Amino acid sequence: MKRPHLLISCAWLLHAAAWLLPVVKGGAKLPERLPGWEAFRYASSAVWPIEGEKFDTWYYAVLATVSSVTTLLFIFGSPWAVLRGSLSLWRATAWAAATAFVVNAHWYVLYGSDRSDLRIGYFLWWLSFVLLALGLFDLAGSHRADESKES
Repeated sequence: MKRPHLLISCAWLLHAAAWLLPVVKGGAKLPERLPGWEAFRYASSAVWPIEGEKFDTWYYAVLATVSSVTTLLFIFGSPWAVLRGSLSLWRATAWAAATAFVVNAHWYVLYGSDRSDLRIGYFLWWLSFVLLALGLFDLAGSHRADESKES
């Protein structure tokens, strides 16, 4: 398996694992943890309300919603981009994944002194974006190199 495909496959595997692993301490359903799928549901609660749940500020609601959108784009957009095979699409998706990695750092930054409550699921989910970006940049670069060799 070539390096770009290995990085992309690892990104997808980490992202899938993060849906089942604890993301933050103190979950609603499971004792002492909130699995990734519940964290996604909570992050989406500004547009898909959960009874009794509300964000403290408007910007937390916006950041959480953007975070849930990045997850949806990862799940549905990245396979489409990889399988579509366009050089410009790979590059655009790589930049989107890199941007999502930076944006999703807000959970770590804004947690402040409570960041020790973040669990392995969060870090695997967060890392999956940078692995996807690296894999897609590598894929675009190797494809470009192959095209220049053929010329």
